Amino acid sequence: MDDADFARACGYTGDSPALLEAFDAIRRNGIALARREHVRRKAVIDALKLSQALFMAAIGPALSAEEAIEDATHFIACWRNMPRWRQERRLPDLARARQQRLTARFFRRYGDRLWAREAA
Repeated sequence: MDDADFARACGYTGDSPALLEAFDAIRRNGIALARREHVRRKAVIDALKLSQALFMAAIGPALSAEEAIEDATHFIACWRNMPRWRQERRLPDLARARQQRLTARFFRRYGDRLWAREAA
């Protein structure tokens, strides 16, 4: 996909070289950010793959992956209903809840297989 294709996909119909360059910079920055975030999430998952005890410690007071997913989903829903000023103060909690939900979903799906290999 070149600059013009990305710009058209975003709804831009002009042909200004400066704006096409700007769209290309946005696309490259977005790809780089997505790669960084993927590597960060993968590092968290890889660290927790070592043992089930690490995963259980990471999900906090929840006693299972299902419960951790429910807790995180509940917090995210409550966060959306908060006033804007409270949302801004709770952004780190939102990021933590999203990370916990992602981690719990992964281990809900693949944890048994991973830890069965560890026990063998």
